[in-house]
Amino acid sequence: MEFGFGVATRGPAAAPEFLERQVKHGERLGFDIVTVSDHVVIPKAVRSIYPYSEDGAFSGVDAGECLEQLTVAMFLAAHTSTIRVLTSVMVLPHRPPVLAAKTLASLDVLSNGRLIVGVGAGWMREEFEALGAPPYEHRGSVANEYLQAFKEMWTSDEPEYRGEYVQVSGMSFYPKPVQDPHPPIWVGGESPPALRRAGRLGDAWYPIGNNPTFPMDTPERLAAGMSTVRRHAEEAGRDPASIDFGYSAGWYNDRDPATGRDGGRRVFTGNPEQVAADIREFEKLGVRHLVIGLTGSSPDETLDRMERFATEVRPLTE
Repeated sequence: MEFGFGVATRGPAAAPEFLERQVKHGERLGFDIVTVSDHVVIPKAVRSIYPYSEDGAFSGVDAGECLEQLTVAMFLAAHTSTIRVLTSVMVLPHRPPVLAAKTLASLDVLSNGRLIVGVGAGWMREEFEALGAPPYEHRGSVANEYLQAFKEMWTSDEPEYRGEYVQVSGMSFYPKPVQDPHPPIWVGGESPPALRRAGRLGDAWYPIGNNPTFPMDTPERLAAGMSTVRRHAEEAGRDPASIDFGYSAGWYNDRDPATGRDGGRRVFTGNPEQVAADIREFEKLGVRHLVIGLTGSSPDETLDRMERFATEVRPLTE
């Protein structure tokens, strides 16, 4: 199992000196992945339903602040040498497709092949409108075309792609990414279209477990989702065994158990022994990458939580 943690894009924990300190701390502790979330701008009034809170509210509205994801990812890569950098997740319609593909390819080159491209279709209509992105209602189709166009640009000497929202022709696209055939694409999301996209176009499925509409918060629910992704892969003529699986558990707590929606202990909460047992159970399902919530109430507490996981929990999983 590989383990990852996230960095902030706003507030004191997003100060450059702390981002550098945190990512170097994570690399020294043996973490495999660092993640960066994606908002380009945060509109002052957001009526869209946030998929990962019970009441649908998005806590970032009040702050109105965010660093740009791919810039932060490049900063983290520049201050490390082994840890992989995951966009978690990049909202595909937010950026022009050719520019996004070139920025990602450049990031892979400059990091010596340490990029993981986590992607999603997006959820905030107001941000789409602020950015002049393609129509929010068509975001799923737009995301699918972006992924197909990315692969074409990253692998073909003479890229050609003609879709409804993306057209690529008559140009060269170099340098290619370092990773062969391209950086791994991890498709986020828990809805039926997201599972279909993961199976047909992704190298991995990367759900967040606490979506109240499409919960993936127990081994049984996750196993059912993984089975669906594999079925979509097979229907698309792909080898279902080639699909990788990650998982994001932002509610992680190795000190206090929480109650799950079924009334029992919520996975990845409790004491280190209980959390380690959950990790082993998810690993048996086929989850190979686990991103956990280690953000504390202060930057120093975040570093302490990272160290505690590395010294008290991870050894119990080996």
